[in-house]
Amino acid sequence: MPSHRLDPIDRKILSELQADGRMTNVELARRVGISAPPCLRRVRVLEEQGFIRGYHAEVDARELGFEVQVFVMVGLQSQAEADLRAFEELCKGWSLVRECHMLNGEVDFLLKCVSPDLSTFQSFLTAQLVSAANVASVKTSLVIRDAKDEPGVPFDILEERLNRSA
Repeated sequence: MPSHRLDPIDRKILSELQADGRMTNVELARRVGISAPPCLRRVRVLEEQGFIRGYHAEVDARELGFEVQVFVMVGLQSQAEADLRAFEELCKGWSLVRECHMLNGEVDFLLKCVSPDLSTFQSFLTAQLVSAANVASVKTSLVIRDAKDEPGVPFDILEERLNRSA
């Protein structure tokens, strides 16, 4: 388990930054119970080691006019590694595709798409996705509303697991 490389302070830093990435280093240090200089050093190490991959603003898609969110299940004709990677590269180039996950089971990929309207999504679906090389099947599910959209990882579960194994 990679989290064994992290001590409780590192995990608390990650948890606090995941909840609020805009706080100052001084505030972060106060919340985790250390002084600011070692806190900043720890954050930099966490960034260098890849535990922190970036900082992002959480924008409201609907407020920006993106009214349509769709989950798309894609089945490919071939699951050869080169074909899987080729499809992943296609997804990286499609702006409407916000997330792309390769799955095990009935479908090969689950895509999360965000679009300003249904006609824009439909155009993407027919002109790009369905006609892409190696795509065998596409099933879509339109999101009606979001009940929960929590980014990151559940640090409370991680701490419980670490406490049980200690």
